[in-house]
Amino acid sequence: MKKRALSLALAMIFGYAATATEPVESEKKQVNVEKSKVTWKGYKVTGSHEGTINLKSGYLVMDGKKLTGGEFVVDMSTLTVTDLEGDSKGKLEGHLKSGDFFGTESNETSKLVFTSVRPMNKNSYTVNGDLTIKGITKPVTLVVTLFEGKATATLKVDRTKYDIKYGSGSFFDDLGDKTIYDEFDLVVDLVY
Repeated sequence: MKKRALSLALAMIFGYAATATEPVESEKKQVNVEKSKVTWKGYKVTGSHEGTINLKSGYLVMDGKKLTGGEFVVDMSTLTVTDLEGDSKGKLEGHLKSGDFFGTESNETSKLVFTSVRPMNKNSYTVNGDLTIKGITKPVTLVVTLFEGKATATLKVDRTKYDIKYGSGSFFDDLGDKTIYDEFDLVVDLVY
């Protein structure tokens, strides 16, 4: 009888331990592309320009309330300038979509895939990812903050790593006030 009770107790303990350590299934939370927003800001010696790009698709991978992954695609043809109007706006948008910059005719999308996610605190995460622009993929690090069905990410991108060298003081001499800085900022507000 003691042997049977001991066997039963061990079976219960090991059975409980096996179920207690099974991983929680991750859930993909699709991003609402209509309500989400991607803004950019580029800098030059004489000032800056800013605008938006539309998300084409995206999702966050959640383990309960914890971020564990994600992937996003932006539609580069939707790149717009918001700080100019009229001909100046059209000229800059056309130039940014040209081969000098993003070459949107042959590079219709850009993509960010999370490769690792580390919690910083209750709501914020340090994310390493692979960013693809103009068919070139490079590693990036960003901070993602989650709060009530929204995620915000900020990212600095060095455009020269993606073969976007136009007006870069790192590659061309004597540009003077025509110099465009290599890094631009992205702020992503996601609704999921």
